Amino acid sequence: MSASLSRTEYAAMAGGALLAISIFLKWYEAVSDLADFKGVRGRGTYSGWEAHDVQRWLLLLAAAAPFILAYIIATNRELSWARGELTAVVAMTALALVAYDGLIDRPGEPSGQIELEFGWYFAIAGVLAMLAGSALRSSEVERRRKPPGTI
Repeated sequence: MSASLSRTEYAAMAGGALLAISIFLKWYEAVSDLADFKGVRGRGTYSGWEAHDVQRWLLLLAAAAPFILAYIIATNRELSWARGELTAVVAMTALALVAYDGLIDRPGEPSGQIELEFGWYFAIAGVLAMLAGSALRSSEVERRRKPPGTI
């Protein structure tokens, strides 16, 4: 099965595994006694799983995308789009979700008293590895040219 997989698929799968694992690691730390994190007041650390009710499921689904891509490649399935293209889109979406939650709108109040922990950085690294691997795989595939005037 792995004979037809290249380094790009392995990189994307490693990123997917890192993203899945990172969800259960510490993402945020409330650094003030006045901080309120989902109704809990005071200092504490929170994982991505604890912090995000819906997004945790979306990120786990995104983490599965490189493994689905590897299965498609290993079984030589035909697709109507370039292999890796959909996985790259999923990775970009996951990157936007994780970056938004860490850089723009951190959970908890006040957000200035919530700091990022190593799990969030692992999630970013995993998503970037997924994106790089799937985008490189997508660029390896030569697209069939269509005659002019067709969609």
